[in-house]
Amino acid sequence: MKRPASQTDNANDALDALAEALACLQGRDDVRAFLLDLCTPAELEAMTDRWRVVPLLLEGVPYREIHSRTQVSVTTVGRVARTIDHGAGGYAAAIRHSHPELHPGDT
Repeated sequence: MKRPASQTDNANDALDALAEALACLQGRDDVRAFLLDLCTPAELEAMTDRWRVVPLLLEGVPYREIHSRTQVSVTTVGRVARTIDHGAGGYAAAIRHSHPELHPGDT
């Protein structure tokens, strides 16, 4: 269901506040602690599953092989691949900083 404009503005403001909180953290240990406090175990598992497949996709590993290596569903692998190609560019920015050898291009 589409949110009314005022709720969408509030959601955008909240997302901006969360992004600012993440940007203010200093180092991996702070980010890890924040994520552990913020997310449920299921949310953390879903996010880490998605992140684990990103480098494999950028290396050109086939979806089914990624599933075999990681046990992440082929559906999730496909969703991550679509997001790499058509998302907001967050995966590309993170890969640029964490795995510059992968050169994700202009995704």
